[in-house]
Amino acid sequence: MKIYFVLLLLSCISINSIAQDAALEKQELFIAQLINQQVKQQISIKNSVSSILTRYPEQVESVLNVALTNYPEKYRQIMLGALKAEPVLACDVIEVLLNANVATSEEIIQIVVEAEPAYAQEIINTAMLHKPDDIEHIVRVVVSTEPLHSKSIINDTMTSFPEKMLSILTGVIKALPEQVVVWVKSSLKLFPEHSEQIVTTAVYSSQSVHTRDIINAAINSGYDEKLAISAALAGGAKKEEVVKR
Repeated sequence: MKIYFVLLLLSCISINSIAQDAALEKQELFIAQLINQQVKQQISIKNSVSSILTRYPEQVESVLNVALTNYPEKYRQIMLGALKAEPVLACDVIEVLLNANVATSEEIIQIVVEAEPAYAQEIINTAMLHKPDDIEHIVRVVVSTEPLHSKSIINDTMTSFPEKMLSILTGVIKALPEQVVVWVKSSLKLFPEHSEQIVTTAVYSSQSVHTRDIINAAINSGYDEKLAISAALAGGAKKEEVVKR
């Protein structure tokens, strides 16, 4: 009797799964017909996606997947159409596009941040969850595109992803190298226990002209001068660059 109930349960699950797949296929077919019909009427793919998502915002994943399958080379217009319909869909757009592999993660992120800068923090968090190996590039693109709020974005991102702190630091220094002292101070304030790695990473990621400034920033943040110099040398600094001035 027990085996019978198990088999019955498995059968119900299988039937339910088949029904869901059929419903999804029917839904995507309907969306494809809508898009194709509008494109035949000389409506741009951007406006087509926008109009459909304005009516059916809950179908963002299906609409984007169908549009990208049929018009992969027009991914930019598809993204902008989705964002035009519902700016709050920015994170959903990032997720679907990153999984679709129609463009580099940097290009996708730049398009979304430029279109909806107010969602920069949410965008970077979503991107980092889906492309953890691209963190340095992700940070560089977001900060370069939205420099006015870069400090709060970086602090929040480091707090959310502490294990990636050094990669985040490298990315932001390369994006805004003239502000290296700001990033060093912020990082040291958040992670004083990692002072050595922060100084080493900052020196390695920046131009030699900033070396002593990085050391001074570390000292002013409470780090021992000898240790700061040692960390700077480990980052590739030359002895004459660490001289106090």
